[in-house]
Amino acid sequence: MSVIKKVKVGDREIQFEFHKYAKQANAAVMVSCGDTQVLVTTTASASPKEGQDFFPLTVDYIEKFYAAGKIPGGFIKRETKPSDRETLTARVIDRPLRPSFPEGYMNDTHIVCTVVSLDPKHHPASLALVGASAALMISDIPFNGPVASIRLGMKDGEFVVDPGEMEVTDLDLNIAARPGAILMVEAGANFLSEEKMLDAFDHALKLMQPLFDMQIQIQKEFGVEKMALSKSGIESSLKADVEKIALKGVVEAYSPREKKLRGSMLSDLGSLLKRELNPEGKGDRNKQIEAAFEDLKYRSMRTMILDESKRIDGRGMGDIRPIVCDVGPLKRPHGSALFQRGETQALAAVTLGAAIDEQRMDSILTPDASKKFMLHYNFPPYSVGEARAIRPPGRREIGHGALAERALSRVLPDNKKFAYTIRLVSEVLESNGSSSMATVCAGTMAMLHAGVPLTEPVAGIAMGLIKEGSKYAILSDILGDEDHLGDMDFKVCGGTRGITALQMDIKIDGLSREILEKALAQAKVGRAFILQKLTAAISTPGEISQYAPQIFQIKINTDRVRDLIGPGGKMIKKIVAETGVKIDIEDSGMVNIVAFDNLSAEAAKKMIREVTSDPEVGAIFLGTVKKIVDFGAFVEIKPGVEGLCHISQLDNKRVERVTDVIKEGEEILVKLLEIDRQGKMKLSRKEALTHKPTV
Repeated sequence: MSVIKKVKVGDREIQFEFHKYAKQANAAVMVSCGDTQVLVTTTASASPKEGQDFFPLTVDYIEKFYAAGKIPGGFIKRETKPSDRETLTARVIDRPLRPSFPEGYMNDTHIVCTVVSLDPKHHPASLALVGASAALMISDIPFNGPVASIRLGMKDGEFVVDPGEMEVTDLDLNIAARPGAILMVEAGANFLSEEKMLDAFDHALKLMQPLFDMQIQIQKEFGVEKMALSKSGIESSLKADVEKIALKGVVEAYSPREKKLRGSMLSDLGSLLKRELNPEGKGDRNKQIEAAFEDLKYRSMRTMILDESKRIDGRGMGDIRPIVCDVGPLKRPHGSALFQRGETQALAAVTLGAAIDEQRMDSILTPDASKKFMLHYNFPPYSVGEARAIRPPGRREIGHGALAERALSRVLPDNKKFAYTIRLVSEVLESNGSSSMATVCAGTMAMLHAGVPLTEPVAGIAMGLIKEGSKYAILSDILGDEDHLGDMDFKVCGGTRGITALQMDIKIDGLSREILEKALAQAKVGRAFILQKLTAAISTPGEISQYAPQIFQIKINTDRVRDLIGPGGKMIKKIVAETGVKIDIEDSGMVNIVAFDNLSAEAAKKMIREVTSDPEVGAIFLGTVKKIVDFGAFVEIKPGVEGLCHISQLDNKRVERVTDVIKEGEEILVKLLEIDRQGKMKLSRKEALTHKPTV
C-alpha cells in the first residue's frame, strides 16, 4: 500500500509517494511538484565485492522526452547518452550524497533519478536530490541523512524559490544540506556581494527544514533495519609502526614546492614501508599498510597547518602561488592566453563565429534553445604526469567547464554590441590544484585578446579548510593535496563588483556562518590580487583578428524580411552564392552579414538594400518584363515589386504594338515616375534610355 507525504517549501507543495513504484529496488519514491514528477530508485548489492577498498556509488539522472510530450530530435528517436545538463545534475546529486554514507560501507550502490513528467514551472533537479535522500532513508542502505536540496533565485532583492528555467534573476543557487550543515553549493550570480550570498545560504537552510522533518518522520514510520557495516579497519599497532618508520619522511616530503618531487619522496616512503612491514609481499597486508600511510599523511598535513601554521609548500594561509600571464601565444586562433599559477597551467583559445555556429540544444526543459557562448574544458592525462589514453570528457571535465562558463557568461557583451558566437576552449597543460579557476583567468584574457568587449575582467580562486574541533585554518589557492586531505573545496569567481559564480563541497558536519564569512572575505582579497595580475597583462579588448569573420549589421523593415528571403529562400541563397557571405536574419529585422573581407560584405549590403528598400521616385531600375498587355508591360523592378510601363512610355517614337519594342523576360531600364495612393507604380522606358541604373 502506497504512503503519501506532503511538504510545504515556501509557496510550493512537494509530494512524496512511497511503496507504489519499482518495488524490486531497495527503495523508491515518486517526488512531485506541480506537474513535475521524478521517480527515484536506490539499489545496492547485498555485500561488497571481495577486496573492495572504496565506495562504488553511481548516480544517474535521466530526462525522458515523453515527460514534456516531445519526440527526440535528430535521426535517433530514443534517449541515448546523457546530455551535459543531465551529467551536471547527476554531479549535483552525487556530491552531497557521497559524504553522507558511513565509513566502512563498500557495497555497490546505484541511484537512478528519472524525470517522467515535466511542468516547466517546477525544476526537477532539486526534487531528484531530495527524493534520493528520502529513498535512502527508508531503505536498508546505511545512510547518514537526511539530505535536502533547494533551488533559489533572487529578483529585485527578494529571494525566489525555484525560479523558472528561462526567468532572469540575479542569483541561481542550488544548495544541498543536512540539518544545520551545508554540503554542496552551485551558484551563478550577477555580481552578488559576499554578504548577500551568505544571506541566501541562511534563507535556503530555513526553507529546507520541513524536508528534513518529513524524512526523519518517514524513516521512523517505516523502521527498516540497515545493513551491517564492515568491521575492517587499520590495526592500531600497524598505525604505530607506520608512524615510527615514516613520520619524519612525511614531514620532509611535504616541504618541497615541486609536486613531482613531493610525489617521488612519498612514493619512496610507501615502498620502504611495504619492504619493512610486509617482506613476504602479502596483498591484503599491503592494502592495510597503504591505508595506514594515507592516514599518517592526513594527520601530518593537518597538524602542520593547524599547530605550526605551515602549509605543504611553505606558503602562508592567504598567500597565492606565483602567477605568470601570457597573452596571444597562439598565432591563428582568434584569441589566446596562457595562465600559470604555481604548477597549474591553462591554455585558452577563442574562436569567433556567426549565428549559424550557435549550439542548438534538444532538451525537455529548454525546447529550441541555443547557446552563443560555449566553454569546453579539457583535462589530458599528461597534465598530472599520467600515461593513459585520452577519453571523451567525463563528468569532472563537464562540471569544471560549466563552472567556468557560468563565471564568464555574466560579463559577456549584449548581442547588439557584439553579435559573434564565441567558443572558448581551455586546455589544462599542468594541474596541481584548481585548474577550473585557472580556466576562468585564462578565459578572461583570451576573450579580451580576441576583441570581446567584456563588461569587466573576472578571476577565480579555490579556497580550502582544515578544521579539528574549534581550531580551523582557511587556505587560499589550495594545492591538489590540500584539496584531497582537507575539509572544504570552495571555488569563488567574480570581478571587482562581486561574485559571478560559486561552487562549494564540504566533507565535514557543520560550517558556521563565521567560517563561511571569513572564507569569502579571504577569497575576495585573493581574487583582487589575481585580477591585478590579469589586468596588468591585458585590460581592454584588442582588435578583432584578421583571421576572424567580420560581422556587419543592417536593420531592415520587418515587413521586408519576406522579400529578402524570397520564395523558397531563393533571394537569400542568391545573395550568399554571389557574394560568399553568411546571412542571419533576426525577428527584429536585424540582418547580420558574416564575411571574411570588406568587398564581399559591401556587395551583400548593396544587394540587401536593393531588395528591401522602398523604391524612390526618379530612380532608374534594371527591371525584368514579367507580362505584356495591349496597353503596356508590367516590369519587376525589385523582387516581388512590379510597376506598369504604359505603351506611351516605351519609346521616344510612337509604338504600335508593345512586342515591337520589348519581349517577356527581357531586362530593360525604366524610370519610376510616380507612386499613387494605392501604391501602384508608373514606369517609363523612354525616360531611362540615356541613363544608367541608379539602383
